[in-house]
Amino acid sequence: SLENALLYEEIQGLFESFVKASVEAIESRDPTTSGHSRRVADLTVELAKTVDQIGDGPFRLAQFSRDDLREIEYASLLHDFGKIGVREKVLVKAKKLYDDRLDVVRMRFEYASKALEVELLQRKYALLERGARTDDLVALDLEYAARRAAIESALELVLAANEPTVVAAGDFARIEDLAKETFVDAQGQLRRLLEDDDVTALSIKRGSLTTAEYDEITSHVSHTYRFLSRIPWGKKLRHVPLIAGAHHERMNGTGYPNRLRAEEIPIQSKMMSIADIFDALTASDRPYKRAVPVDKALEILDYNVKDGHIDGELVRIFRESRVWDRAWGDSPPPASLRSR
Repeated sequence: SLENALLYEEIQGLFESFVKASVEAIESRDPTTSGHSRRVADLTVELAKTVDQIGDGPFRLAQFSRDDLREIEYASLLHDFGKIGVREKVLVKAKKLYDDRLDVVRMRFEYASKALEVELLQRKYALLERGARTDDLVALDLEYAARRAAIESALELVLAANEPTVVAAGDFARIEDLAKETFVDAQGQLRRLLEDDDVTALSIKRGSLTTAEYDEITSHVSHTYRFLSRIPWGKKLRHVPLIAGAHHERMNGTGYPNRLRAEEIPIQSKMMSIADIFDALTASDRPYKRAVPVDKALEILDYNVKDGHIDGELVRIFRESRVWDRAWGDSPPPASLRSR
């Protein structure tokens, strides 16, 4: 009846508004990934449309109705919804040390330098009282200059080590050695230039997150599934939580949160995984890395296939049909939510 049709349209409008508001809430907490959810949704839906039209191969029986595509779109838009349950400072962490922690480290080095200056001035005064020769005073100045230069060099090492890396890099042995260096504070207490937490953070081999912080970030997928499962999606959208909650699973069973194997992962989630990786690589709005060109992104997708992380056949379809061109046109959409 007309009344039922109007009610259905009203409910659909409510879902649209909820999804849009949710995405805006997520991206307001992590502005560095603004637009990511929309782009992933565009890519995943376009890949699903492409798969739907294929008449041969392992996915020849895969078909996606209009409602299926809407389910995929909603799941893709909300795939990071669980980030609401992750601390904001972890979400936006761009360097290995938080800014306030780096300020504390800088203050220690500055104090150590000042303490060294006081110590050497006291020694110079003592030499002068004893009628020291000019050569002795010059030697003392040279000693001070060398020790001060060592402190400045050590701080430069810390600042360099604080930069996140994409591949394993960094002189971590020197950081460990630096952790043994001490100075005497105003209360006469022996203090370390770097505390254990500082050493742990500066010794991160990839990216900017410690193991604990990485675990907190990955927990967003479990949060996503749990939060979305509480929403009465109705029959046509009932798989939204499952699809969104499995986009970090890997074909070889090493993914998270449930270590599902290839046959257990929904095809919708497999497609979303490819879209998620591709956009993360090509996006220009990430502060901790530069965007890579499409050909390099496709090469990295191939590496992920070889490592058993994503579906090789879907990657082939993604590449050969140039899904990104069909989804984005000449360039990715702007970082804000695009009206549809």
